[in-house]
Amino acid sequence: MRKRMIAIVGAAGLLVAGGAVALSAPAGAAVAGLVRVDQVGYLPGDAKVAYLMAPGTVTGAKFAVVNSAGTTVLGGSVSGTSRGSWNSKYSKVYPITFSGLKTAGTYTIKVSGAATGTSPKFRVADAATLYGSMVSGGVSFFQVQRDGSDVIAGPLGRKPSHLHDASASVYATPHFASGGSDTITDGDLSKIGGPVNVAGGWFDAGDYLKFTHTTAYGDIVLYAAERALGSASPSTLDSEAHFGSGWLNQVWDQGTKTLYLQVGVGSGNSSGSFLGDHDLWRLPEKDDGDTAKADRYAAAHRPVFRAANPGGKISPNVVGRVSAAFALAAQVDATRDPSLAATEYQAATSLYAQANLSPGTLVTALPRDYYPEDTWRDDMELGATEIALAAQKLGRSASSYLSDAAGFAKAYIASPGGDTFNLYDTSALAHADLIKAMAAAGNPSLAVSKAALVADLKREVQIGASRASGDIFHAGGNYTDFDVDAHTFGLLAMAALYKQASGDASFDGFATQQRDWLFGANAWGASFMVGQGSAYPKCMQHQVSNLAHSSALGAVVNGPNNPSQFSGGLGSYQDGMVKCPSSGDPYSAFTGHTSRYVDDVRSWQSSEPALDMTGSAILGAALQQVRP
Repeated sequence: MRKRMIAIVGAAGLLVAGGAVALSAPAGAAVAGLVRVDQVGYLPGDAKVAYLMAPGTVTGAKFAVVNSAGTTVLGGSVSGTSRGSWNSKYSKVYPITFSGLKTAGTYTIKVSGAATGTSPKFRVADAATLYGSMVSGGVSFFQVQRDGSDVIAGPLGRKPSHLHDASASVYATPHFASGGSDTITDGDLSKIGGPVNVAGGWFDAGDYLKFTHTTAYGDIVLYAAERALGSASPSTLDSEAHFGSGWLNQVWDQGTKTLYLQVGVGSGNSSGSFLGDHDLWRLPEKDDGDTAKADRYAAAHRPVFRAANPGGKISPNVVGRVSAAFALAAQVDATRDPSLAATEYQAATSLYAQANLSPGTLVTALPRDYYPEDTWRDDMELGATEIALAAQKLGRSASSYLSDAAGFAKAYIASPGGDTFNLYDTSALAHADLIKAMAAAGNPSLAVSKAALVADLKREVQIGASRASGDIFHAGGNYTDFDVDAHTFGLLAMAALYKQASGDASFDGFATQQRDWLFGANAWGASFMVGQGSAYPKCMQHQVSNLAHSSALGAVVNGPNNPSQFSGGLGSYQDGMVKCPSSGDPYSAFTGHTSRYVDDVRSWQSSEPALDMTGSAILGAALQQVRP
């Protein structure tokens, strides 16, 4: 059974989750507060800050850091200056600075005097311990997401699934209802080809759809993390990265120059003659034996869709990232398996040549509203850069790809986005790796300089740092919109990439703040990665986890979101869902600053995990582990 956050009654009779809060107290009585801390822990040299959330003004409160033996090892005063009001129930948030704690161990913080409160446990540990568990945990989530015959049973008891994908039919792109709906308006799907082998690969999120767009991003971050960690990589990282690129090699048909985009449909059609993946709640191994006519596209015989017609030019965002995944594989394999690396390099270059450099609407998924990407030069810069790096390792000419990458980088910088490194913007990794490729080539004169690339990296990190400086909990991500957790892990990656490229350590403290926020030093006291800390997601919208009465370790969820996204409520439970949580919303008391977090199996808005979110965590943690 999962652990539950207990609701208790505070001194003033207010029922809240996670601790007792007195909105009013007798004169001289201590105020009951909540202590928010990074539940994963801190490096010995980190600037260490926790937060006391209180219902009113607190002056003269003390804190003690207590080790696992119950001994106080550090003490001091809670700051008397609040960082601001979070909501009407928690009108004051006071920082607790304990940077003097440097000895490895497990600790809690206890507040006494004018306020009371005790933090969850946390560690002080080295980078390999602190970040290594995030990397290995994240990889374990990718293992859970495996489809096909080569699954890993693991704690959730995964079994082979969707074996019929090995001989799947290809269908024309369907028409969707207006307004961003994923409902198909056609009476039926139109078969145009097949069979093709698209077995294997990873489920995209809590459902069982498979997307080339997100798989490529996931594979990029796995290979980039492995490359960064070197011998410190967990043994599972290499095999999982190759599992991903193996599936990408299946969906890229070099002979016909066809890239397959997606396996499955999310929803059925408007007439109800067939259903989609999202209409069913089941274990994936049940699908091959599902003979219901309405489930034919949702389960047993899932359709495959093309990114473009055979031999046609392909949307550059998809081309760039799939090419980058192949090229990163070639870099990793160049020394130990040159023959395999050459094959991976050929896959990268053959697909790269098919990019449509005058695209209209970018192609991502069906419908596009699942992943409405608007930038592509960052992806093409990344593809060209990784091919150049692979060429250099394989002893081939990299000059044309370097020139291309510089041109794409220059164009991106001329019209920059305001995004962090994530599924929708890969420019930070592209810039950092282009600097390396240029250096390996002797720093030739190109359309963009190292200085310009470093400046753009700094600009991107600074966006998050500026936001964090004014936020109560120093959050650099936007928690009033989707994907804040992925964006925040992206900030960890960007801060490390910038430091690597520039030697400037000025964002180290900012990176620590982002890690702290992700793992519990936030208004909800929640860690957003399963298995990290104590108050992590227990009720994800993830079918395998839900039906196994457990949670997939290492999964990263979407995180807090705008309350408007929950305006219609969470809806009813789908047939087959295991109800979770058993009652109520344990985080409801902490909604504030136009942000709400719900850990509920129905909450796709905040508690659904995905490849890209977990992938961003893996790379962010890996780069922080080895940052200079």
